[in-house]
Amino acid sequence: MANRHLSRSIVMQVLYEWDFRGRVMTTLQIEESLSRNVGEFAPGTRDLSFMRRILMGVLEKKEKIDDIIEKAAPEWSIDKISLIDRNILRIGLYELLFESRKEVPAKVAINEAIELAKSFGGETSSKFINGVLGAVYKELGEPGKEETSKKKNNHNPVSLKDLPLKRLGGAVVYAEDDGDIYLALVHDVFNRWTLPKGKLEEGEGEEEGTVREVKEEIGVDINIKEKLGDNEYIASHPEHGKMRKRVTYFLAKAPYQPLKLEDGKGGLDDAQWFKIADILDLSLYDDMIPIFTKAVNVLLGKQPVSQQTS
Repeated sequence: MANRHLSRSIVMQVLYEWDFRGRVMTTLQIEESLSRNVGEFAPGTRDLSFMRRILMGVLEKKEKIDDIIEKAAPEWSIDKISLIDRNILRIGLYELLFESRKEVPAKVAINEAIELAKSFGGETSSKFINGVLGAVYKELGEPGKEETSKKKNNHNPVSLKDLPLKRLGGAVVYAEDDGDIYLALVHDVFNRWTLPKGKLEEGEGEEEGTVREVKEEIGVDINIKEKLGDNEYIASHPEHGKMRKRVTYFLAKAPYQPLKLEDGKGGLDDAQWFKIADILDLSLYDDMIPIFTKAVNVLLGKQPVSQQTS
């Protein structure tokens, strides 16, 4: 079996050379660098197509990837991150965001980047890489959270009750103005619009915590009207392993006033009001569509929440 870790290390070295030389290497020079490194570190490899795909993918998506790095680590500009660390991040983010989940599961992409940092980076590189990729992973909604392991314990499925519980609260926030209904959405660095939400504190009630989180995230006071439902699933965190996540969503009313996105909110870059009719034209996460549908049905008087399934 091909050694994918070695393949990634070769890609990292080619990217390091490209970056060190001012990012002005031609395609031919990049190919020559790849061939030279393969010849030195992995002669006879059958994994060249994988290396080329990752390398060229990173270069093609560089601007988007670098933008995400700076938003996930706002205290660091790209040029302030070391050559090695930023190119490891580019590889990790490319695999996390653009590779097939079947080819490279999210947790594998993160762990491989951390291992590269341990091998080639400085003393704090692995911690830094883990922090940035972990933030992006959580903003993505922790891809792979619904997958069940087929490699081990396939005769002993994970029981929800045996996993630690992390509670979150979120809301479909609406306002009325001049006869129109508006919904408050937040925009993330992956170009998706989603709902404001956040972690509930220990001992905090669902409604109380959701009111606090929404206020902190978008700067408006809300009045909760209805509970829309719970979304519970098993999530895998790159540091803490498997956990049970329960997000409780509410329908909540707010005054129609300018939204103010929380300063330094990792992964988010905008917050806006939208008319209900305009929601259909937005890029949304698939698992948010049922929540939006429930809320819109209630707002338009089609169906009370109590008659809807969770």
